[in-house]
Amino acid sequence: MPERLAEMLLDLWTPLIILWITLPPCVYSAPMNQSPVLMSGSPLELNRLSEEQRILNRSKRGWVWNQMFVLEEFSGPEPILVGRLHTDLDPGSKKIKYILSGDGAGTIFQINDVTGDIHAIKRLDREEKAEYTLTAQAVDWETNKPLEPPSEFIIKVQDINDNAPEFLNGPYHATVPEMSILGTSVTNVTATDADDPVYGNSAKLVYSILEGQPYFSIEPETAIIKTALPNMDREAKEEYLVVIQAKDMGGHSGGLSGTTTLTVTLTDVNDNPPKFAQSLYHFSVPEDVVLGTAIGRVKANDQDIGENAQSSYDIIDGDGTALFEITSDAQAQDGIIRLRKPLDFETKKSYTLKVEAANVHIDPRFSGRGPFKDTATVKIVVEDADEPPVFSSPTYLLEVHENAALNSVIGQVTARDPDITSSPIRFSIDRHTDLERQFNINADDGKITLATPLDRELSVWHNITIIATEIRNHSQISRVPVAIKVLDVNDNAPEFASEYEAFLCENGKPGQVIQTVSAMDKDDPKNGHYFLYSLLPEMVNNPNFTIKKNEDNSLSILAKHNGFNRQKQEVYLLPIIISDSGNPPLSSTSTLTIRVCGCSSDGVVQSCNVEAYVLPIGLSMGALIAILACIILLLVIVVLFVTLRRHKNEPLIIKDDEDVRENIIRYDDEGGGEEDTEAFDIATLQNPDGINGFLPRKDIKPDLQFMPRQGLAPVPNGVDVDEFINVRLHEADNDPTAPPYDSIQIYGYEGRGSVAGSLSSLESTTSDSDQNFDYLSDWGPRFKRLGELYSVGESDKET
Repeated sequence: MPERLAEMLLDLWTPLIILWITLPPCVYSAPMNQSPVLMSGSPLELNRLSEEQRILNRSKRGWVWNQMFVLEEFSGPEPILVGRLHTDLDPGSKKIKYILSGDGAGTIFQINDVTGDIHAIKRLDREEKAEYTLTAQAVDWETNKPLEPPSEFIIKVQDINDNAPEFLNGPYHATVPEMSILGTSVTNVTATDADDPVYGNSAKLVYSILEGQPYFSIEPETAIIKTALPNMDREAKEEYLVVIQAKDMGGHSGGLSGTTTLTVTLTDVNDNPPKFAQSLYHFSVPEDVVLGTAIGRVKANDQDIGENAQSSYDIIDGDGTALFEITSDAQAQDGIIRLRKPLDFETKKSYTLKVEAANVHIDPRFSGRGPFKDTATVKIVVEDADEPPVFSSPTYLLEVHENAALNSVIGQVTARDPDITSSPIRFSIDRHTDLERQFNINADDGKITLATPLDRELSVWHNITIIATEIRNHSQISRVPVAIKVLDVNDNAPEFASEYEAFLCENGKPGQVIQTVSAMDKDDPKNGHYFLYSLLPEMVNNPNFTIKKNEDNSLSILAKHNGFNRQKQEVYLLPIIISDSGNPPLSSTSTLTIRVCGCSSDGVVQSCNVEAYVLPIGLSMGALIAILACIILLLVIVVLFVTLRRHKNEPLIIKDDEDVRENIIRYDDEGGGEEDTEAFDIATLQNPDGINGFLPRKDIKPDLQFMPRQGLAPVPNGVDVDEFINVRLHEADNDPTAPPYDSIQIYGYEGRGSVAGSLSSLESTTSDSDQNFDYLSDWGPRFKRLGELYSVGESDKET
């Protein structure tokens, strides 16, 4: 306890001692019963002092206090006194006023302008602001003139231990390999303390573990966490929770502390070998199982995880190493046994295998613990299955001559039932492979016979499929392909290779080769074709042509003389006998057609027809075709020209034959007859389609668009009608939009006093007219009433 008290006193007086040492030579300590005072002498007054006064009179040096302290978080009943400002010029007459400015002046720090006392009026927090820079000045009380230059000083907030350590990055997670040695570093943590790290021990932290012993330890000052136990096993416990404490004041009592958690996970290492769950495995498999099928699985357990638990499987011994294989399943970490070769229950009924599982990744640090592998025995029992028949050969090749007799045996297939209880076999042909049914098979012994004649020239190979079926179980069938080759016999006579037609020039020379021909034979002799050519016996002494055998098995036809004339004979026929070398040989007669043609001097054929002589000299067939094409073109041009001419002669205006508008005159008023000239209105002579109507031309599009003529205002009486009509006629003739016929004129007023009287027929029933108006009834409903009136009049007249 005395040591702790001495340490606290030392922490309290350390800043004062440092301040005392660092003060400049002009610093003087204030009396112990007074507050710190900032004093200074006026530089101007000191300059006025003469050298003698400086020597004879010893003046007191001005105090220079440029730093003050105030304790943070102080909350007394009254403001705390920070210090006092004082100048040597103050005689105590209260004529000097002290002024304070700068950080917090007036809000945080308040000065007594008479005494110069500075008080802190608010609670201060060093972590919020550690120091304040202020400016002090002494001025005249009455004039406010400065008595000396401003002096700047600092008020520092003295720290107290009011902040606990904090782990800003917690909670923490870390990993360490299992089986690590003692003292293996895991991680380190860091706490922060907002207190002043320079002043005292408020920010001096000491770390410790509250929970997590005895597995881990921590260094008190560096906070490095290490393993405290060796060879911790992940398989026993994988995760640990560690509670860490950080305490300030150097860890002494009275300090503040903060805690955090650290989760430590042990990572896996390959420290465990694989181990089979059982030492003996039993599997059974049918003998007809498909190759590659999985027969069974074996598994070696490994307490490790990830790649440390990966194991490879191998068959290291046994009597079935050639028939079985084992592969590793990386996902399930087990071994899969598969079939490599077919099984046969009748040959061997069981197999024994020895399999081994070994770790893929070995850690040499743990090799001393023994081999990281394990072995197990696998017994496989083969089960009997009803197998399909087995042919004596996987494929069959048969040969038959094309002239073989029907129902003759061309070959045989055999098959057996491999089961212990053998079943009889029946044979058949898959007719999908023998659509023409050219072959048959004996269902009991498998002999194949010929059903239809064969022709090698049509098909050399026939591929059929034979089916073998167990009589006892029809579902057990097997198939085998049979290839049948048709052998050739000499049954086709040779003939020309193509349809030959030879051309002979009239001006040809004797012995000239006219044509070279070759022969072909559909048969295929083993030693190749060899043909013999000859003329018919009656044409051996042919006076015109002869033949010559060439070395390449072809034949040349030669002319015996010249002077052939196509006017006398245009075509010659030359029969040729062709014989093969077969046994027995076959022969045929082919006829060669030879045409006599006109040729140029260099032997180029120009014309082979007799009619060519009637054509003009030098006029070929191409020229005739060209002339005919020109004639057809001229005819087409003439037809088009005539069609266009007829089109132009058609009338420009579409006119109806029944158009009677020229003769229609409309009388809206009966007027007074010819003597009534005063009421005649020239403006009534208008277009019948209305004032603004016009009839466009139907054959042309006018160059200028004429606006319809507006209606004319009534003209005064006395206008010359003849002149008016002539003007209108001239306008109509020069108007391209006017129709080519006279317009229908409307006479809206006829005048008064007509001598003829009314033209109406409403009262005509009293007249002596003999006209019959019965036809008005046939004009429709609108004229029905009028017809009745006229009919009544006629009947009355008769009466």
